[in-house]
Amino acid sequence: MAQKKTVSKQTIYQLKITLKGIRPPIWRRVQLDSKTTLQGLHMIIQEAMGWGNYHLHSFTIHGNEYGQAGDDFGVYSENNVKLSDVVAGEKFKFFYTYDFGDDWEHEIIVEKELSAAPNAKYPLCVKGKRACPPEDCGGTSGYTELLEILADPEHPEYEEKMEWFDSDFDPEFFDVDEVNECLEEIFGQTT
Repeated sequence: MAQKKTVSKQTIYQLKITLKGIRPPIWRRVQLDSKTTLQGLHMIIQEAMGWGNYHLHSFTIHGNEYGQAGDDFGVYSENNVKLSDVVAGEKFKFFYTYDFGDDWEHEIIVEKELSAAPNAKYPLCVKGKRACPPEDCGGTSGYTELLEILADPEHPEYEEKMEWFDSDFDPEFFDVDEVNECLEEIFGQTT
């Protein structure tokens, strides 16, 4: 008698991560296992958005704050909390803040719950728009000012900013393939 093959249904969340306060918007659409921890999601966001993981961060979910374990009163450890433990289904919204000085707030929406595709690699970035702001540029207002300076070679601070930030910085550029290469390098998962 042949044995039946047990098929486990892996739930994949499709998230849209949007950096708040920037127009036109900067966003990423990622797919990941619903069992990903908040710590894992933090690393996925860092790679997908293009941040350097130089600063502290936190998630705000159901009015609770999750972050790195430490002495902060009222902050829950993100290390063992799975997305499936806190996500209430499609259209669920929560927030991620990176760099408490520049205060980069991201809105995260669970767009879809999907079944894992055969041989698909997760996490996966499926789409995105615009480059992430450079680290330590002063938050949304500093980034807006930076874009104005970079758009005007006659601006008195133009040369200084070109030296400080990557001179080939293009605020409109986003490379989904590069993000996925980085995600595969870090996570290397296949379903």
